[in-house]
Amino acid sequence: MKYSVSERYNTVILTLKGNVMGGPAATAFHDEIKSLIEKDKTNVVGDLSKVKFMNSSGLGVLITSLTTLRKAGGDLKICGASDRIESLLMVTKLITVFDHYKNVDEAVAAYQD
Repeated sequence: MKYSVSERYNTVILTLKGNVMGGPAATAFHDEIKSLIEKDKTNVVGDLSKVKFMNSSGLGVLITSLTTLRKAGGDLKICGASDRIESLLMVTKLITVFDHYKNVDEAVAAYQD
């Protein structure tokens, strides 16, 4: 898993790429979340549009990030999930836990309300 960081309208966008399956990349991602919190940047969007595959460890990465951000008074909204990943979120009932949107623009706009 790789990711890139950008910012738009006081919202941080983390674009995940490739296979999201935990491991050392998950640790680096969580360190990124902690770093954002230290900078008081707690409105985060996880863009999943470039994710090819996600397993249960990958879901754990998202859940851990969501929990950490919410404890800090923020949130993690997700967007751009493929049909396959959306099905995974539905089967695990995580679709009810995350605010999810079709694209980055909609997710960022949700923080502006």
